[in-house]
Amino acid sequence: MRKQFLYLFLVLVIVQTIDAQTRGTKLGYIDMEYILQNVPDYTEAKTQLEQKAEKWKLEIDTKKIEINKLKEALKAERALLTKELIDERETEINFLENENLEYQQKRFGANGDLMIQKSVLVKPIQDQVFTAVQDIAERLKYDFIFDKTSDLTMLFAAKRFDISDQILRTLNRTEKREQLTKKQLKEEEAKENKEDALDENPALVERQKLLDDKKATRDKTLADRKLLQEQKKKEFDDKRKQILADREAKKNGTVSANVKIDGTETVTGNDPDKDSTKQAVEDLKQKQAAAKAKTLEDRKKVLEDRKKALDEKRKKTLEDREAIRKAKEEKLKENTNKN
Repeated sequence: MRKQFLYLFLVLVIVQTIDAQTRGTKLGYIDMEYILQNVPDYTEAKTQLEQKAEKWKLEIDTKKIEINKLKEALKAERALLTKELIDERETEINFLENENLEYQQKRFGANGDLMIQKSVLVKPIQDQVFTAVQDIAERLKYDFIFDKTSDLTMLFAAKRFDISDQILRTLNRTEKREQLTKKQLKEEEAKENKEDALDENPALVERQKLLDDKKATRDKTLADRKLLQEQKKKEFDDKRKQILADREAKKNGTVSANVKIDGTETVTGNDPDKDSTKQAVEDLKQKQAAAKAKTLEDRKKVLEDRKKALDEKRKKTLEDREAIRKAKEEKLKENTNKN
């Protein structure tokens, strides 16, 4: 029984090791500054704190101006004052300077009010971010997640590893859920599941983007078609009104805008509505052709990017397999040499 348990344990360890080697290390990073700038509560509280800091700075500057005035007055009157009065004024100036310096340290020092209130302001959001990072790491199986704004030096960081937007969505979800009804909560959960599915599969993100582009192009085409139909309808109505006007003119024995001389119809003036309609139709056709060309170009670019990503992934897999094979050969060689 004990041997069977040991055998199963060894098999489980080997399977997990092979899975980790095959899957590769999954990395991600967050930009804490970007996250904080997009949290409304933080930006509002930060603005209030900056206003307080400006008020403190103004108080310090005002005090410095008063002290400088005392210094200038002492300098101007020194020749007329006794030594006791000079010492008394210098003592007062030194006292005011030390008092102002202590106040400055109290407000802006390393352990001053500004730093303390900043820590109090940031800490709750940092705790929420850390909780969200742990949830995303466990759900999407990340091995390491770094903070781009920390002391860790990041010489290069590809945008595809940035999960800051996922953290923001998680924070916003928590705030929204407190204000939703049951029906809205159910709809929001469905939307969240869709977003999570996109996060887990980057290929779906490209596919969704392509679908969104197609939908936007289709909507624009329908809108342009509707506009064209309205313009044609207007042209038809104008033509019908002109025919009715000609009939009415003949009936009343008056001359219409278009009169016939020697059997030839002569137009007394240009029709600006008709010209503008033709120009609008031409512009619409050009816009449709340009939109179609752009859609084809975007689709081609997405396919090329997807192919490039697959090639890179295939190349990385082959390199990992080659590295694993070499490591196994070296280990086997070492075991052989030891035996």
